[in-house]
Amino acid sequence: MRLIAPDGAQIGEKDIDEARWLAAQLGLDLVEVAPDARPPVVRMMDYGKFKYDQSVKAREARKNQTRTVIKEVQFRPKIGSSDFDVKRKRVVKFLIQGDKVKCTMRFRGREMAHPQLGRDILKRLFDEISDYGEIETMPKLEGRNMTMVLVPVKNRPMDLIENEDENEDEE
Repeated sequence: MRLIAPDGAQIGEKDIDEARWLAAQLGLDLVEVAPDARPPVVRMMDYGKFKYDQSVKAREARKNQTRTVIKEVQFRPKIGSSDFDVKRKRVVKFLIQGDKVKCTMRFRGREMAHPQLGRDILKRLFDEISDYGEIETMPKLEGRNMTMVLVPVKNRPMDLIENEDENEDEE
């Protein structure tokens, strides 16, 4: 079998007993790296340390992984201006946190005859939060609900972030 040293240097082709003896002398394990190769390739390494390093790398990869969270904010066609402002602030907060926001306009009864009212409210919402988010899915009517999905802006100017922090302190 072909033997590789712990530092990656090729030692050469050795008998399995000789490879085991060398690994035992160094206090290392023999790990088969390429079993299908001719001759098979084995490496001398500390297998416990190798497994630990792999788990640390996997943990780091999970830590850096982003989870896509979709928050939902519901509206009605006859929403008042103060209620609209409250929901607009909530949408902005979610977008600043990096979450997607699903804005749902719920129609009841005769409101279904005027879907344009709901579309106008969703358009007004987007116009007011356009510094913080972009439309991923345009408003579309599905049954009694009209939905629009907003995503955070990729490169938001720093002055907007600082202004938002000041506004939160005032509240």
